Amino acid sequence: MAVALVCGGGGALGTAVVEALVARGDSVVVAERSAREGTERVRFEALDLTSAGEVDALWERLVAASEVPRFVVNVTGGFRSGTVLDSDPESLRFMTDLNLGTAWWSCRAAARHLPAGGAIVNIGSRTAVSGGAGAAAYAVTKAGVVRLTEVLAAELAERRVRVNAVLPSTIDTQANRDSMPAAALMKAVPPGDIADVVAFLLSDAATAVTGAIVPVYGFS
Repeated sequence: MAVALVCGGGGALGTAVVEALVARGDSVVVAERSAREGTERVRFEALDLTSAGEVDALWERLVAASEVPRFVVNVTGGFRSGTVLDSDPESLRFMTDLNLGTAWWSCRAAARHLPAGGAIVNIGSRTAVSGGAGAAAYAVTKAGVVRLTEVLAAELAERRVRVNAVLPSTIDTQANRDSMPAAALMKAVPPGDIADVVAFLLSDAATAVTGAIVPVYGFS
């Protein structure tokens, strides 16, 4: 049974990713800020994913327990609106830490320990490659996740560790339903559909895929 680490697995997309990995037979460790009661196949680790030290300490615990993950999914992230003109240092720092920093520290720790045949999937955003007006810090930091994915894929190629990213557009979540007009959600993609793409990229069927930036926009 392979071990998968899902960072930021408590939200709608993270929960769907965990469910998809459990369904295919993985044992899942979920890293998030608040620990919760787990199940036979899912356990939770509480830590601050913006802290390099806490991320490294998590991996030390996993190694000591002989639970070195083969797969890592970095879902952690958040959104703040705002333009470049009205940005402030705190908001930029917050978005950088939450979107790029969490992926960076998780990828760095994973790169030190993942075995050959291992795989990482980062969650980016459509705004990383197009648009982004009115969400400048979010778009730019998610673009950083895309570039991190491409660079790390090149760095780990010789070790046969794959690194890919998926770029969702609007996700059909309850939070979005509560905050967005119905017309904007007509083409939203269910979290489970995105999770299926993540699971594929982690599977042996995708052993020839690394450095890919995969759009998961639905028909929008």
